[in-house]
Amino acid sequence: MRWEIAQLGKLCEEQPKIVEEALAALQTYHPEVWRRIVIGGYLDRQINLSKAAELIGLTRLELQQQFVQQGIPVYVLSEDEVQAEVAVLRQRPQAV
Repeated sequence: MRWEIAQLGKLCEEQPKIVEEALAALQTYHPEVWRRIVIGGYLDRQINLSKAAELIGLTRLELQQQFVQQGIPVYVLSEDEVQAEVAVLRQRPQAV
């Protein structure tokens, strides 16, 4: 692993706000890099499809369709993930 990445991990533990700001800048100025990071997190099962979609700025269905088109696996949700999805949907304001 590159030393810079290791130091970024340490900095995240010591001063998470600085790392959050750096990631926000990455998302704004290098969206393709951000997208790859998010998809990597999804493929490593660190985040679910809904979270990945939220971080990229798409709906779950839009991202799922893109994954299918690109040959990226779409994982089946566990029971806990389904319950988390329902909880998120219940918190969203209803469309009029």
